Amino acid sequence: MASVLLLLLVFVFDLIAFGLAVAAEQRRTTWQISRESRDLSYCVYDKDIATGLGVGSFLVLLASQLLIMVASRCLCCGRALTPSGSRSWAIFLFITTWVFFFIAQVCLLAGSVRNAYHTKYRVYFGNTSPSCRSLRKGVFGAGAAFIVLTGIVSELYYVTLSRTKDFQPSRDPGIRMSSL
Repeated sequence: MASVLLLLLVFVFDLIAFGLAVAAEQRRTTWQISRESRDLSYCVYDKDIATGLGVGSFLVLLASQLLIMVASRCLCCGRALTPSGSRSWAIFLFITTWVFFFIAQVCLLAGSVRNAYHTKYRVYFGNTSPSCRSLRKGVFGAGAAFIVLTGIVSELYYVTLSRTKDFQPSRDPGIRMSSL
């Protein structure tokens, strides 16, 4: 039987990771162009809070995934699973969990790295404005969406795997004979 405490703990971790990712999306770095003189302009960025929130979400989601995988022995360790429909679903959900997890982690990590990048050059003698770069809208949001999908699928995987491990096929010790 699936551990309710583990499922609750993983749900809380996923909820925290989701909240951090949404907060990172809301607090992305913004910029404005500042002019010191008529011929000199540069980019001024506001506080970089989203990078820390994105990394925090990355780490909490990693802890959640590790917790599920350690508790389930990562499907590859432990005794063999008995052939059943639950085993097929467990394998499918295992692969899907890792795909969603990988996409969420890439979104969060790439968003954090890109958000932390600030252009540091100035433009002299020209009417052109400097190229102030910032993170595109929706990167942390995509990470948050895949955090939700990862949470749902990983908990379904754990429950399905527990059902597969608890399944005991009936064994008939008798010898069967067929009539021709």
